[in-house]
Amino acid sequence: MTALYKVNRAPVPNWGPPRAPDASTVLTGKHARLEPLHAEQHAALLYRTYVGHDHVWDYLPYGPFSSSAQYHRWVRDAEQDSDLQFYAIFNSGSGQYEGVASFLRIAPDAGSIEVGHINFSPALQKTRAATEALYLMMMWAFEAGYRRFEWKCDAMNLGSRSAAQRLGLSYEGVFRQATVVKGRNRDTAWFAAIDAEWPALKEAFGVWLSDTNFDSKGSQIERLSDLTRLVRVADDPVLTDR
Repeated sequence: MTALYKVNRAPVPNWGPPRAPDASTVLTGKHARLEPLHAEQHAALLYRTYVGHDHVWDYLPYGPFSSSAQYHRWVRDAEQDSDLQFYAIFNSGSGQYEGVASFLRIAPDAGSIEVGHINFSPALQKTRAATEALYLMMMWAFEAGYRRFEWKCDAMNLGSRSAAQRLGLSYEGVFRQATVVKGRNRDTAWFAAIDAEWPALKEAFGVWLSDTNFDSKGSQIERLSDLTRLVRVADDPVLTDR
């Protein structure tokens, strides 16, 4: 799918800046629970799930960590960063904490918020809990009143680009030489969904997450990317849609 964006100068009546996410809100679904990240509560448990899987840090500006204590210090610093709201992701199926994600670039005056710092352990990847975790963050943002939900990633990270598109976020281009990460140039791919698209995306997530969408072996019947296809206004040209 390809499309040209139409310039939108429509009035926005009766709109005011939404609240920022805070460290007291827990996001709870059927398969996942997102708890505000706290070093004392979560760091050791999360470190355990990442051990032996250093590749999960490849596209992040930090990590891998050589010890639980080192990771604990990083979590403590992240917890205290007022520009971020990190969550520890609890997989209800396994009964374990298996990943993190955060809100960042939180701009209530613009009605814009980004999801990022996504680091799912192999145990969490490709599970209903993983999808639901990001759905819960998207739902919180739009239902709080944000107009734009962003996802940005290293342009080399095709897994992240595919995940953003699967979730129904539209491709918006690549910022060349956006930053330097771990001594290497990073081009950044941009994706976003807007509030007008949220009702259809919410319905798509509901269909995909339903127990009726999975067979007796736990395999999906309908793909989420197929359910979100008609909502996206532009697809990533480098991807073979999954």
